[in-house]
Amino acid sequence: MVNNDLKIAQQASMKDIGEIAEQIGLEEKDIERYGNYKAKVKLEALERHKHKKDGKVILVSAITPTPAGEGKSTTTVGLGQAFGKLGKNAIIALREPSFGPVMGVKGGAAGGGHAQVVPMEDINLHFTGDIHAVTTATNAIAAMIDNHIHQGNDLNIDPRRITWKRALDMNDRALRQVVVGLGGVGNSIPREDGFNISVASEIMAVLCLARDIHDLKERIRRIVIANTYDRKVVTVGDLGAEGAVTLILRDAVKPNLVQTLENTPALMHGGPFANIAHGCNSIIATNMGRKLADYCITEAGFGVDLGAEKFCNIKSRQAGFEPSAVVIVATIRALKMHGGVKKASLGEENVEALKKGIENLEKHIETMQAFNLPHVVAINPFVNDTDEEIKALTEWLEENDHPYSLSEVWAKGGEGAVDLAEKVLARIEGNTRKFKRFYEDDDSLEKKIESIAKTAYGAKDVNYTKKAKNQLRRYKREGWDNLQVCMAKTQLSLSDDPKEQGRPRDFTITVRELSPSIGAGFIVALTGDMMTMPGLPKRPAAMDMDIDDEGNAKGLF
Repeated sequence: MVNNDLKIAQQASMKDIGEIAEQIGLEEKDIERYGNYKAKVKLEALERHKHKKDGKVILVSAITPTPAGEGKSTTTVGLGQAFGKLGKNAIIALREPSFGPVMGVKGGAAGGGHAQVVPMEDINLHFTGDIHAVTTATNAIAAMIDNHIHQGNDLNIDPRRITWKRALDMNDRALRQVVVGLGGVGNSIPREDGFNISVASEIMAVLCLARDIHDLKERIRRIVIANTYDRKVVTVGDLGAEGAVTLILRDAVKPNLVQTLENTPALMHGGPFANIAHGCNSIIATNMGRKLADYCITEAGFGVDLGAEKFCNIKSRQAGFEPSAVVIVATIRALKMHGGVKKASLGEENVEALKKGIENLEKHIETMQAFNLPHVVAINPFVNDTDEEIKALTEWLEENDHPYSLSEVWAKGGEGAVDLAEKVLARIEGNTRKFKRFYEDDDSLEKKIESIAKTAYGAKDVNYTKKAKNQLRRYKREGWDNLQVCMAKTQLSLSDDPKEQGRPRDFTITVRELSPSIGAGFIVALTGDMMTMPGLPKRPAAMDMDIDDEGNAKGLF
């Protein structure tokens, strides 16, 4: 019987976190322990190592996600372990799992099989409290807004134009739109409100994009929370709340140090969604990884069109580094789904559907080539993959001169990705092309949106609703035209229609609304029917979770 992820993780032989810290040049004074196997790394450690040579950043992304699974985080962890097998000094940098999806359907973000980050139970259940701090900080701003209005409203805030929402780290569709302030004069002014899932809050975005405490406070100060009756912008700084909010986040801003099943150091920090936010772990953690190791292996949420695009156009731009290579994860199962096969039939051989589904992989490769990034395709195998299907995929890759590797990290851990690691290293060393982004800061918002839609998605055109057009004009007047763009789009398709799998062509992306995330330094462009508060499925994963009398988790993946 094959053990599940939880059983494998519970059998792990973990080292004391002090030993893991020592592996990457940290001293006991550099960490704040959360038990024996996880710790916060003090920001002073980054300052102390700032003169060291920067390590290279390797990004792991994937094809368009399907219910069949792709294994991006698992590949990231396995690749980091493989670098260790080759004697390379490497650190993994990952996002933290959001509690809502863990209890819903998506699962955690700690890898799987023999390529996991541990302690897996802790990581998926509260961890070191970072997301709770984001939740508290978000709701502190909301409380201070309503209190300000209740106490006389000196800022002249229009309650109908409050854009700041409360937050909860749980999938709860009932909280998408609510009414607050009911119950009479003593309970503030009744008004419409709503909740985002915590990882979609701008607080999470600024936490992940800040370089240090000072930068974090400045970003929080710039966050737009409302408009006045005469349509002037109101910020957190106007409210006088930036100091308190930064104080709430004083521990959350420090990266978390953990380890893999093979004791490879891993920094897990931050966790914005990639379909409704920018989908990357923190700049602080990635910069720490670059200073403490020769190679920092990281991932970005969902497919190349979302997480990888935002990593290259937003995160690395704001962080001041360039990625050295990208790994694109694909599975034969997922490619068959993109070729039209239903999930229930994935166990049956279907070479023709696979060949059709390869178009999705092809588009994502083209996108990374547009960034001038060297790539390697990691084929994540499943037991039902047939020899003919593997042959069809590898022949296409060879014919089109795309380096690839069969990555067996779920079953074999780091040993299963040694070939992948060697090919990534070869691509980095042989690369002579200069990395480039899709747009310049001084391009208009429309040009930035169009470049992403056409280059990353393959759209033929972009359409704007009347509301979005009005917002574009207003944002230009506000001086926000030079900000980056964070596209909010379904992860299930290259288009803005989640039902369009494979490689849609000749489609138009519709931008229905724009939202300013001035603290984060980008404008969010909402497409399709994107929601910032997910719902639970008909049978949530929580229904299969339990705990035994000794306190051990059960049913956690």
